[in-house]
Amino acid sequence: MKHIFLNLKRFDIPPEFGGVNRLAPVAEWGSTIVSSVQDKLKEFGGTEFAVFFPELHILPAAAAKKEDSPLLLGCQSIYRADTAVGGNFGAFTANRTGNIMKAAGCDYVIIGHCEERNDKNGILEAAGISAPEAVDRILNAEVKMAEKAGLKVLFCIGEKDTELDNWDEVLTRQLKLGLDGVNMENVVIGYEPVWSIGPGKTPADKPYITKAARLIKEVTGGADVVYGGGLKTDNAGMLASIDEIDGGLIALTQFTGEIGFYPDQYIDIIRTYLG
Repeated sequence: MKHIFLNLKRFDIPPEFGGVNRLAPVAEWGSTIVSSVQDKLKEFGGTEFAVFFPELHILPAAAAKKEDSPLLLGCQSIYRADTAVGGNFGAFTANRTGNIMKAAGCDYVIIGHCEERNDKNGILEAAGISAPEAVDRILNAEVKMAEKAGLKVLFCIGEKDTELDNWDEVLTRQLKLGLDGVNMENVVIGYEPVWSIGPGKTPADKPYITKAARLIKEVTGGADVVYGGGLKTDNAGMLASIDEIDGGLIALTQFTGEIGFYPDQYIDIIRTYLG
């Protein structure tokens, strides 16, 4: 199966506050996106579509879904502990748990995105500690909580520019520690070559992405792999030609002028990728 994921990051912030949301008022942003794309996605059979919203927008997005909508909703990571019958009933101030996201209408969660990894690494570095293995174990706890809550997982991995010489060791460690003891049936891997993502950086080419995807499939026993470095019009054809890549992760759809996410451009990217 092909998978097209959409990570809306913090794209709900209006331009007057430094954001890129020119689409709709904040209160209507989530419902506007769902309403704008769910019917158009029906033309693409055999593909799973999931959108990862900032938490604020989960409820209006869920309310806008039609009964026959092909769209799955997701949240942006969850906490590594949760409520339990006869146990903790909600003492999780400032943390978003798997159970509440499932109850709110989520089907999916994205865990281990490079921005989440950077945040966790930054906390450790503030204490004078460099321990990427510890971050992998924390993410593993999040994945297990997602599994327990009945959420499917897009688990992201990737190497930085300082890790290119041992990229294979880095990816293998992230997979083995991050997915230790996890049922892979409901896990998709998102591969982010962090060194190639962002303005002024050279995008990873087809041979590099292919060798990384092959390694991931080998380590995971054949898990589906999507390209997390940004599926866009410019690289859609190239990514579609890689047998080991099973889809992609879209974020921004417009990178010049009034940059941001625009539903019609999102559909165009999907159409280009799926042919």
